[in-house]
Amino acid sequence: MGKWTPTREAPEPLEGNVVAVVTGGTVLWFVMFLVQIPFYRWFEGQGLLWWLWTCLAGAGLGLYGIHYVRRREAALRRTAEEDPGAPEPSAPEPGAGRDPRTGPEPGSSPDSR
Repeated sequence: MGKWTPTREAPEPLEGNVVAVVTGGTVLWFVMFLVQIPFYRWFEGQGLLWWLWTCLAGAGLGLYGIHYVRRREAALRRTAEEDPGAPEPSAPEPGAGRDPRTGPEPGSSPDSR
C-alpha cells in the first residue's frame, strides 16, 4: 500500500500581465546568449558550448511563447466582449478528474462509487 496524501483544492490561477512576463524572460535569454558569444572559444574548450545554445533555444521558445500568450489574451478579451454577462464556469464536482489508482475520496465509503 502506498502512502496516502490528502488532496487539496487547487488555488485560483494568478492573473497578471503574462505577455510582459514572457517578453521579459525572452529578452533575458537573448541577452544571456549575446553576452556569451565573445566567450565562444572558452565555452568550446571547457565542453560547455551547450550553455550558449541553451540560451538561444530559450530565446527562440520565448518568441513562440510571446506569440502564444498574445493570442490567448486576445481570445480572452474577445470572449469577454461577446458575452459580458456569462457566468463563471462551474467548479468541477469533488473527485472529478481524480486518478482512479489513488483510491476513494477521503471519508467516502467503498460502496458509494
